[in-house]
Amino acid sequence: MTTLAHTPALTTLNEDEAMFREAVREFAESEVAPRVPRMEADQAIDPDLISMLFDLGVMGIEVPEHYGGLGGSLFTAVLVVEELSRVDPSVGVLVDVQNTLVNNAIRRWGTAGQQGRFLPGLASGTVGAYALSEAGSGSDAFALALRAVPDGDDWVLNGNKLWITNGGEAGLYIIFANVQPELRHKGITAFLVERGTPGFTVGKKEEKLGIRASSTTELILDGVRVPEENVLGEIGMGYRVAIETLNEGRIGIGAQMVGLAQGAFDHTLKYVQEREQFGRPVAEFQGVQFQLGEMATEIEAARLMVYNTARLKDDGSRFLREAAMAKLFASRVAQRVSSRCIDLHGGYGFTTEYPVEKLYRDSKIGTIYEGTDNMQLQTIAKDLLRE
Repeated sequence: MTTLAHTPALTTLNEDEAMFREAVREFAESEVAPRVPRMEADQAIDPDLISMLFDLGVMGIEVPEHYGGLGGSLFTAVLVVEELSRVDPSVGVLVDVQNTLVNNAIRRWGTAGQQGRFLPGLASGTVGAYALSEAGSGSDAFALALRAVPDGDDWVLNGNKLWITNGGEAGLYIIFANVQPELRHKGITAFLVERGTPGFTVGKKEEKLGIRASSTTELILDGVRVPEENVLGEIGMGYRVAIETLNEGRIGIGAQMVGLAQGAFDHTLKYVQEREQFGRPVAEFQGVQFQLGEMATEIEAARLMVYNTARLKDDGSRFLREAAMAKLFASRVAQRVSSRCIDLHGGYGFTTEYPVEKLYRDSKIGTIYEGTDNMQLQTIAKDLLRE
């Protein structure tokens, strides 16, 4: 009889992955968790915590080692985002955007000179931001009004960006602008803009329902001069840079939502075993047990989808449809689970004394950013119809 090769389960981690996940979990519980109430109240991530994240190595997971990064995989980034998001999804998205959008865009589309200039800083102390959205271009992300016009060896950028994650902390921004609006998406170009460039300012910081510690800001570009060597990719290739980077980024958002759901579930599992009603723990009631079983099943299904998509990407396989499915499903699971966790906490769950209230608010963004649910459904359907 032919002996079949053993294929490990999706959730089976190798030694390095397991050790790194454990280190991040310990960090999240010891360093992130105590800061969550204050960061939520201040609507800002503790600067000391950001420095710790760089020291831990999680801000440059896929950055090559010769640039100061870990030289790791997207799957490792997924594990990190999941573990951080179990404690605070605001911290999870800070790390997610840094790795899956900013670092990966420069790794894939940057010249050798750009990688040498920017990746060491992004791995060691510079927060990055990815600036695509504008007031009139949300789901229609490529109806960009921000203009870039040539002037000698430079490009001059004028316009505004909105809803930019990491906007308040970033030192480097990937700015998408249109160099020829009449060409629509074929005129879009990506530019690397450093904080402190004349004419560039960080504007209004949004007051949000959830992920309140994560900065979401307006960016104002008033005659910002960008040298030719700061064009990321080629002129007119910004559409491709954006869409292919976002396809990877959705895997990270799926991981954020899985971690959020797991965190809410963990708090609730502990609570129902401690809370007594009618003379016995709430967990002993069959109706509660049914809900626990259903939530655990949904979380595991979402995790398997996210892990599978990350493995596909790392293996060089197609993952467009799977990424959209993973983000869609994980975001919906996060909302359902966190809502049910509030129900199981009863009146306590509706107060800020217990963390499930915050996680419920944080969950809503999952069905909106990096492509709404409807955009994910459209992506899935178009991919199906292309077969």
